[in-house]
Amino acid sequence: MKMISWNVNGLRACVNKGFTDIFKELNADIFCVQETKLQENQIDLDLEGYHQYWNYAEKKGYSGTAIFTKKKPISFTTGMGIEEHDKEGRLITLEFEDFYLITCYTPNSQNELKRLDYRMKWEDDFLSYIKELDKNKPVILCGDLNVAHNEIDLKNPKTNRKNAGFTEKERDKMTALLDSGFTDSYRHLYPDTTGVYSWWSYRFNARKNNAGWRIDYFITSSRIKDKITDANIHTDITGSDHCPVELVIDI
Repeated sequence: MKMISWNVNGLRACVNKGFTDIFKELNADIFCVQETKLQENQIDLDLEGYHQYWNYAEKKGYSGTAIFTKKKPISFTTGMGIEEHDKEGRLITLEFEDFYLITCYTPNSQNELKRLDYRMKWEDDFLSYIKELDKNKPVILCGDLNVAHNEIDLKNPKTNRKNAGFTEKERDKMTALLDSGFTDSYRHLYPDTTGVYSWWSYRFNARKNNAGWRIDYFITSSRIKDKITDANIHTDITGSDHCPVELVIDI
């Protein structure tokens, strides 16, 4: 089964930059997007053969997630059941026969880390949420998790230690997640690969210079990590400041 995750940084803008052609070319069984920046009925995507599931933020033009899947799930839920977290359209969970699929757009800690405290609460509540699901059946989590876990995961670690996405607190939360029985699919297959990123700032010619960060992930329950057959980061695909990431898994 082939899965794709992509932070599109505004789906309408991405459609104007070739989203539909890229979608067809990648031909995923499940395609997840984050940061749709949409309200209901603001876009009509003709994706033949796919069921569509959406979660919208209350705030217009902000956040939002969606999943397009060839196979219809058993159930579909939005959010994690905590009102404080569920207003921004950041989470969708689909239940299939053999696994749960979650797409997530983790809150950014923002400039001067003004949202770091909220981010920490989100992290704790989200970990509790996925651990509870994992008791039932394996979990596949994907999305923009807004953290580069280790120094290998960004171009300039030394100058970013106190910046959003690479603080010790955020990195420790990712470590806690993985230590709770989950596996980073890309690092599972490519533990030492350097210079491969999924996000580049629009400033300072960052993408041209490959001054990027790997903050988009597919993470699986560790008990199914041996079913992972490939994990790709499509650095050649443009249309957003992020590129799509891919998981191929025999499940």
